[in-house]
Amino acid sequence: MKASLKGRYTNDKSTAVVSLSANAGDIKLRASMTDATFIKGPSLNGLTLAVEKPGFFIIDYDVPKKDFRFQFMNSVRVAEKPLKLTYIHGRGDNRTVLDGTLTLDSANKVSANYMFGTRNCKVKYSYSHGGATTFEPCYDFGKNAWDFAISRRVYDDVFKATYQTWSRDLALEWSRNSKFNGTFK
Repeated sequence: MKASLKGRYTNDKSTAVVSLSANAGDIKLRASMTDATFIKGPSLNGLTLAVEKPGFFIIDYDVPKKDFRFQFMNSVRVAEKPLKLTYIHGRGDNRTVLDGTLTLDSANKVSANYMFGTRNCKVKYSYSHGGATTFEPCYDFGKNAWDFAISRRVYDDVFKATYQTWSRDLALEWSRNSKFNGTFK
């Protein structure tokens, strides 16, 4: 059995998520609870149950909404290059998404994301220079706009800057994933 606790604090809101998972052979069973499950006394708000076979499928059940979400994953080879495909369907919001990532080599990837029934389609190129610096331009066909991201790994720290041309938002992020000093973002 494995347990995790994740918290997030911003100026206007703070949240927490607790996850418990157990392996049952090839299948992983998971229960996730948000702080909404406990704030006004015990309730089913924020409770999600899941069955997962890593790398193949995930089925989530949102208990209070009585809603299912299906995710199927597979890999194929195209011109001897791996193409990872993910199909996601949310029953309640009637939303279907197809994601694909083609790895050209260890430094270059092209990925696309399409939401069926909308003009929402994004294509992103990712270039990793020396394994420490990554540059990612992304074109959003729905907004007819570019987004840019650059990140740099320094030991256990990752510094990332993103710019969205549509909203003119510039974001800076610092995260750490250290076995000795802990994890934060």
